[in-house]
Amino acid sequence: MTQPRPPLVLHVIHHLVIGGMENGLVNLINHTPQDRYSHACVCIEDFSSFRTRITRPDVEVIALHRARIGIWALRRRLFDLCRHLKPTIVHTRGLSGLDALLPAALAGVQHRVHGEHGWDVGDLHGTQLRTRMLRKLHAPLVSRYVAVSEHLDLYLRERIGIRPSRISQIHNGVDTVRFAPARRSLMATLPDSFRADGVVVIGTVGRLQAVKDQATLVRAFADLRRQHPHLGQRARLLLVGDGPMRSPLTELAHSLGLGDSVHFAGAQDDVPTVLGAMHVFALPSLNEGISNTVLEAMASGLPVIATAVGGNTELVEDRVVGRLFQPGDVAGLVGLLADYLANPALLATHGSGARRVAVERFSLTTMVGRYLDLYDALIQNNRAQSVTALASSTQQDLSTRRSGT
Repeated sequence: MTQPRPPLVLHVIHHLVIGGMENGLVNLINHTPQDRYSHACVCIEDFSSFRTRITRPDVEVIALHRARIGIWALRRRLFDLCRHLKPTIVHTRGLSGLDALLPAALAGVQHRVHGEHGWDVGDLHGTQLRTRMLRKLHAPLVSRYVAVSEHLDLYLRERIGIRPSRISQIHNGVDTVRFAPARRSLMATLPDSFRADGVVVIGTVGRLQAVKDQATLVRAFADLRRQHPHLGQRARLLLVGDGPMRSPLTELAHSLGLGDSVHFAGAQDDVPTVLGAMHVFALPSLNEGISNTVLEAMASGLPVIATAVGGNTELVEDRVVGRLFQPGDVAGLVGLLADYLANPALLATHGSGARRVAVERFSLTTMVGRYLDLYDALIQNNRAQSVTALASSTQQDLSTRRSGT
């Protein structure tokens, strides 16, 4: 006898490419028990080879290419997909995910979850009138919101006017088995200058785009070498990732005379090995939701230097996990880097603290469990309402019959 298919969650995302939000989606899909929920993924634009990180063979990934077909054709395709796939839940993410809410509602999808995960450089704090209005206009179509940080939870309540009872805060989680301290791995592609004894590798992982502000890190690294030559000569800078800022960042490093002390490694699939080549992790973003790369660095036992923005302050407990600084503060970042280079014991202490916090508070198991609890609650609430409605209808029918006799 054929087993019924578990409830389908249709995830809607802008691009399925390397990124924190995308990584969180892949982790959720891969670690959901197959008898609990099935999944499909719709990309408003397209997907890359990152799609292969979804290990479940039953997950369909569909690209709709909004920029090519236009918004109205996109909405029609989303409506048709919902009618065809018949998902129990549509789970949208980010601003472009809002496009799927009305088609899903018109197609009869009862449960519509929307996640807010972070910010774009064009609207760092979600204050633009257009984006706020889009979120407000779509709010009646959302059954439940997910905010990945306290900062985003507050934004939804105060700026968009969402009732707290409609918001679930679910932090991203990290696989603390895959990402674990394993000193010392060396990337095969690292230059020889990164392999010398006594070298301290300062690294970052993420898409090279303006909101991540890797330029501040490059400038701070150059100032570190100039202002503290006895420390700076042992330091190396590793930037992992690709994106529109790669050429400007490469030119900046060249103009600052950094030579082979900086290495642009491009996009890398084996992130645990990448982190194993580092001694300090830095994230100079202008704003963040909850950074998966920070969580991965913490689980790998690396001290983290991050900007005191968005969800970073919820992850990086200052002087326990690492250190916080203000966005764009080159001088402040130089001082923090110099402290670590001058004090190897501090590296070890904060690295141990980072690992402990990752395991105790931000495990992947906790994240997946909270998403599944949310999905379960939506479905069970719907069943309870159906039972109540049926009971009420039956009682009304009995009363009518009695009246007629």
